[in-house]
Amino acid sequence: MRLSVGDLDDLSLGGVFLATGGGGDPYVSYLLAQQALAASDGVDLISADTLDDDAFVATIGGVGAPSVSLELLPSIGDPLKALRAFEAHVGRSVDALVAFEVGGGNSLVPLIAAAQSGLPVIDGDGMGRALPEAQMMTFPIAGISPTPALAIDYEGNAAMFDSGSAQTYERHIRAVTQAMGGMIIAVEHPMTGEALKSAVVRGTLSFSIDIGRILRERRGLAPQLLPALGAAFEQSQYGALVELYTGKVVDYASAIVGGYDVGKATLAPFDGDGASLTIDIRNEYLVARIGDHILASVPDLITVLDYETGTPINAERLRFGQRVTVVGVGCPDYYRTARALEVVAPRCFGFDFDYVPIEQRV
Repeated sequence: MRLSVGDLDDLSLGGVFLATGGGGDPYVSYLLAQQALAASDGVDLISADTLDDDAFVATIGGVGAPSVSLELLPSIGDPLKALRAFEAHVGRSVDALVAFEVGGGNSLVPLIAAAQSGLPVIDGDGMGRALPEAQMMTFPIAGISPTPALAIDYEGNAAMFDSGSAQTYERHIRAVTQAMGGMIIAVEHPMTGEALKSAVVRGTLSFSIDIGRILRERRGLAPQLLPALGAAFEQSQYGALVELYTGKVVDYASAIVGGYDVGKATLAPFDGDGASLTIDIRNEYLVARIGDHILASVPDLITVLDYETGTPINAERLRFGQRVTVVGVGCPDYYRTARALEVVAPRCFGFDFDYVPIEQRV
């Protein structure tokens, strides 16, 4: 599949939907990707299965608190600069790029570098959604080291990483991110094509385009979009889509804590009569609950849609007074394995309860 400028609207919309509130705001990355693709003849989106086993692949994307990206704007040259610095650091040329998460902004960062370097981008990612920490990617869960890795900041300063574990790498890159202004571009998880095939969540970029097309073509009241969206998810590797709540944002608080956007949103019925919904946030929407009753939790997906248009809303764009519909989606089966739940279950985020699949909760 050849990606062109015309695919970016749908890819951005669908990426925000799957990113569950995280992944970075897509607007500036969209403008940069639009410019990069317009200056090239497009980018090849390829299946991981077509890649040679000995190919050299790396992930690329933004790391930091998504709210910072609304003020510390990226440059169109940052992804390619990071890629070239990484290649010089490891002494080897990269053959293909892959997103480490599917997200509004992070779905587009690999395209910017690919359009300027001529490299293909893998149709897939390392999460099937967005998650806040490096050890939560499918790649380290499968035993692939995130390092050697390299990150650059908005001034072009570079930092190199060589860590013994994904957890250690997460601590180090998070500390460096804060020291470098709160948002950086990282190239990490160098791997062979064979290793990629064992871990990548396949088809998520093309599926983002499919979801984005539904949102664009059927733009309107969010509840009216759900049947078409549900039908698309039924044919995918994800679980069923469920409407969790419709109401208005009556309280929202967020702060940058330890390099993450940490906050909480409270929703109430439009008429004010009924139980309120609370959403816990750490870059992404992690838990949706009414009182003590949990409706959905990480690693299942929680997405907030604008009620009037059906447009998905990033967590850093959530505001008091917005009228929204909240939906939940079952995560890919990979994240329901015992090995994955060791790093992505609710207790890994400090919540005092075990993971229960959304279809059993709702």
